[in-house]
Amino acid sequence: MFPEFTLRYARLPERFYERFDPVPVKAPRLVAFNRPLAEELGFDLGAFDEHLAADWFAGNAVPSGAEPLAQAYAGHQFGVFVPRLGDGRAVLLGEVTDHHGRLRDIQLKGAGCTPFSRGADGRAPLGPVLREYLISEAMHALGIPTTRALAAVTTGERVFRRVPEPGAILTRVAASHLRVGTFQYFAARDDVEAIRTLADMAIERHYPHLGELPEGERYLALVEAVQARQAALVARWMGVGFIHGVMNTDNCSIAGETIDYGPCAFMEAHDPRTVFSSIDEGGRYGYGNQPWLAQWNLARLAETLLPLIDEDQDRAVEKATALIQAYTDRYESEWLAVMRAKLGLERQEEGDRELVESLLEAMQAGHADFNLTFRRLGDAVEPGEAEAGLLELFDARDGIEAWLPRWRERLAREDVGPETIAGRMRAVNPLYIPRNHKVEEALAAAAERDDFAPFEALREVLADPFTEQPGREAYARPAPPGEAVFRTFCGT
Repeated sequence: MFPEFTLRYARLPERFYERFDPVPVKAPRLVAFNRPLAEELGFDLGAFDEHLAADWFAGNAVPSGAEPLAQAYAGHQFGVFVPRLGDGRAVLLGEVTDHHGRLRDIQLKGAGCTPFSRGADGRAPLGPVLREYLISEAMHALGIPTTRALAAVTTGERVFRRVPEPGAILTRVAASHLRVGTFQYFAARDDVEAIRTLADMAIERHYPHLGELPEGERYLALVEAVQARQAALVARWMGVGFIHGVMNTDNCSIAGETIDYGPCAFMEAHDPRTVFSSIDEGGRYGYGNQPWLAQWNLARLAETLLPLIDEDQDRAVEKATALIQAYTDRYESEWLAVMRAKLGLERQEEGDRELVESLLEAMQAGHADFNLTFRRLGDAVEPGEAEAGLLELFDARDGIEAWLPRWRERLAREDVGPETIAGRMRAVNPLYIPRNHKVEEALAAAAERDDFAPFEALREVLADPFTEQPGREAYARPAPPGEAVFRTFCGT
């Protein structure tokens, strides 16, 4: 059933990983399987056997051609450098080539206590596994670069976090698992040869056009390319109110994908200070800080590549510093492009940034739901009855009422009709996001009652986030009083 594995990472020198076979579990049961993704990856679904699949996705049986390993990496965790982290509970089976010719990693997350586990149990609770499955697939449906969820299995065993919970394993698919922290691991050991190997792998796999550059330019260009993808990625996060929660350097993908969905969540009432993560006590990774923490992470990547950027360290630092400083303008451009689209604007005018900021200020003052505000703006392109649905989102309406005429005046210069503008706004402003209370409801039903119906219903809704789905209005609304979720947990 599995497609043929290639073993690019497994063929690197052994200091890049630790060989590790998944630890078998008691009673694996397949509870979620992403058939469209499996087909894209080249799985033989005609030969699909649920029991055999459960064994494979639990690690009880290793697919033919796989050579399981745990990858080495380091990382800054909440600003503190840890020189040895690595896959403490994840096992890379290998890579496969999908139907688009792209190389994709297949990894089991929660597969046992690896040599990098640092005293942990190497397992994963069901709740966080289902959270990552739901939210990563929702992000994919929203068009935001992300790792994907291929399967989830329960293990028939209990794991102990805050309370005992059912154990589970997630099968994750990624463009790669190369992280800023992977480079930091070898920089901490002054292993320039390994850094060059990683950089060449990243270029070959994710930025092949850079391979044509002279060596003296190639590695600075790699930092620039990663920076471009990170700026675009975080701008997209900001456009849907997504809060990653743990933007450590070991959670920053060289491929430009969203990776490691721990205590992540979606903001409801707009407030740049919003923090959900239970472990982010200082608010380091709050919603409004995300763009600048991405820049900080990119600076850490550039530091690791200094020996390759220029033999003269002072010149290397000068070049890297100039590039990292350029991130600000790049991010601002990406963010403004996202926000223009959300407001139905295609032309670029000088006052657009101020128009966007004025709306966000009105939303914050009125405690208005972030995503529903933009969605209902699309219904209120022209004054009329639909405007009432927008205004009801605001506790205080002075700001939005003053802003609407300015926006409509700006729309009049778009040279297209209101129906066209409304249509393109509905195409980029989701009606359905993973509302935190709905996610928690689905996770609790599965973990406490072995009831996966809420999970499946939510998964189905989130697969089509831009299209109105009659009868599913509750999935579009913010949490009712008493059901709001203010803290999310990592599960490690």
